[in-house]
Amino acid sequence: MENVKKYKITIIITTLSTLLPILFGLIVWNRLPEQIATHWGADGQADGYSGKAFAVFGMPCILAVLQLFVSFITLNDPKRRNIHKKPLTLVLWIIPVMSLIVNGITYGVALGMDIDVGIIVSILIGILFIVLGNYMPKLQQNYTIGIRVPWTLNSTENWNRTHRMGGKTFILGGFLLIITGFLGSVMDDYGTLAALIVIVLICAGIPAVYSFWLFKKGV
Repeated sequence: MENVKKYKITIIITTLSTLLPILFGLIVWNRLPEQIATHWGADGQADGYSGKAFAVFGMPCILAVLQLFVSFITLNDPKRRNIHKKPLTLVLWIIPVMSLIVNGITYGVALGMDIDVGIIVSILIGILFIVLGNYMPKLQQNYTIGIRVPWTLNSTENWNRTHRMGGKTFILGGFLLIITGFLGSVMDDYGTLAALIVIVLICAGIPAVYSFWLFKKGV
């Protein structure tokens, strides 16, 4: 709990930031429709709707609970000292930034703005992957952040070499995500889903297989 106390102010700020869209929702409450689009298909078209109250209050609150859970787990990692300040800060701010962007898009669409949700989301997630890829080679062994498979957790050398590989695959996956976002309008749902599966396999599958291969070589 010592680490939680140390980052108490950060936890409060990030949680309040996650809940901030509620304030904007109250400001524009009377302009919002009773049913608000809260889910979009691969083609960027809305295919799921929620009531106004859930969109304004429910979504930010769910993300705030998730933020508190992630903060607690990360800050109580037995190998917390191996997590440098910059990657830790990045992890603690992912959900708040996601809440601001996702809810911002939700309100924008509800208020009649012409927003290409598919492209925006793909670009933002792609940028996140690229940023994570840049930090990944600098990560030291821990139980919360990184490619946590038995072989990386069992060997420091395996961890370091796997995360150098993971950094490259995440950067590549990030660029592919951005490209997929622009191609979403000309691809059907199955094509987009197949592309996303390939990207996930590139980002996570290749490093995991590489880690096992190193393990078999005695690393």
